[in-house]
Amino acid sequence: MENSSVAPRRSFKQLLVVSSLIFGMFFGSGNLIFPVHLGQMAGSNWFVAALGFAISGSLFPLLAILAVVFTKSDGLYDLAKPVGRHYAALFLVLVHLTIGPFFGTPRTAATAYEMAVQPFLPTRFTTVGMLVFTGLFFAAAYVLATHQNSLVKVVGKYLNAFFLAMLAVLFVVAFFNPMGSLQHTPTAAYQANATVSGLLEGYNTVDAVALLALSVTFVHAVRGLGYRDRELTKLTAHAGTLSIVLEIAIYFGLVLLGAFSMSQLKLSANGGVALSAIVGHYFSNFGTLFLGVLVTLGVFTTALGLVTSFAQDFHKLFPKVSYLNWLRVTTFVSFVVANAGLNAIIAWSLPVLMLLYPLSLALILVSLTVSKRPYAGLVYKLTIAFAAVPAVLDMLNTAPAVVSGFGPVAAVLSFYHAVVPFASLGLGWIVPTLVGFVIGFVWGRVRWTAQSTVPDNN
Repeated sequence: MENSSVAPRRSFKQLLVVSSLIFGMFFGSGNLIFPVHLGQMAGSNWFVAALGFAISGSLFPLLAILAVVFTKSDGLYDLAKPVGRHYAALFLVLVHLTIGPFFGTPRTAATAYEMAVQPFLPTRFTTVGMLVFTGLFFAAAYVLATHQNSLVKVVGKYLNAFFLAMLAVLFVVAFFNPMGSLQHTPTAAYQANATVSGLLEGYNTVDAVALLALSVTFVHAVRGLGYRDRELTKLTAHAGTLSIVLEIAIYFGLVLLGAFSMSQLKLSANGGVALSAIVGHYFSNFGTLFLGVLVTLGVFTTALGLVTSFAQDFHKLFPKVSYLNWLRVTTFVSFVVANAGLNAIIAWSLPVLMLLYPLSLALILVSLTVSKRPYAGLVYKLTIAFAAVPAVLDMLNTAPAVVSGFGPVAAVLSFYHAVVPFASLGLGWIVPTLVGFVIGFVWGRVRWTAQSTVPDNN
């Protein structure tokens, strides 16, 4: 027992394994297809657009990882608890239901099916094929998630390594034989301010929200290796940084693929169509199968992390239900929702994501800056309160027309877009959040200073 607190020596090989685990937990289909489409839209402005995408698609998720390890939170509930226990519970439920069985997890299986299986099936077998594929997909995720001690080995060492090797093959072939030049006229959104447009496109990955929940999974995995406290924080921070650097390199490569493709392709409806066409160009009939395996490997590692973190956090919030039972719930519900189809899943989720993203980034901000201060609770509460109002308005703005077009709602949204900076871009939460943070910090500091200078009459 005396040696249980002594961390093992950290090797570079172990750092790579943990980095690969972190990378595999959140790099999925969206991270593959959105940068390709961005490259097509950005054209000659591909580089500055990719910078914006890297900020929201890579920097924000890294900050989410650091927020969890810096505060030593044992899950999303602990991270949000300074705002209030009821808020923390509600936030945990909303995040996990959204990135878990109501959207994120079903999207992984639906994407894999539509890109890896459906092209090879006759139309009449589409529904049955989806049912069988998603059943096998989530059965495999359940089996692996019941063996948490094997997460590092399975995800970090094997599945993810194969995924990266296949992606490297695509890059080598494409960059030694590019489809054309990079001198193509950007679309309207990428002509005036390509960096901001790229940043907004990066929101589609939803990684900053997901990493708040997923971080607890690999923190538990690293603890299983024998690391504790300061060494745990250092290893996770270093491994997270390494994985983010790798992700940025992949993003730039995918953006370049999209930009090059405009010499021979028309602007695609989405990144999935664009990536399919690019891979088909280089690998002919084998291309579709190649892409399907590539995407399936990527989304499966993401699904594994999502179902595991869902079960861990819900077991902590509702301990009377075991981890295994929560795992069964999330895999079964994900299986059912996945069979609604990818388009329906995305349409249902957008308003909720517009609500959660500002709240998640606000939580990251306060966690990294004031979590250890004696007046942190006040700063947490005011920052989240100020972020919540524009977050709700952004949610209403992306809701179906029957809601967003309703008279009083439409009037409020019109005023919001006219008055609040960046609101028309979907970034109206930025200024109110910073105002709430400053008010909370100054107010808390003044109160704490006044209380600490009161003389002790005893």
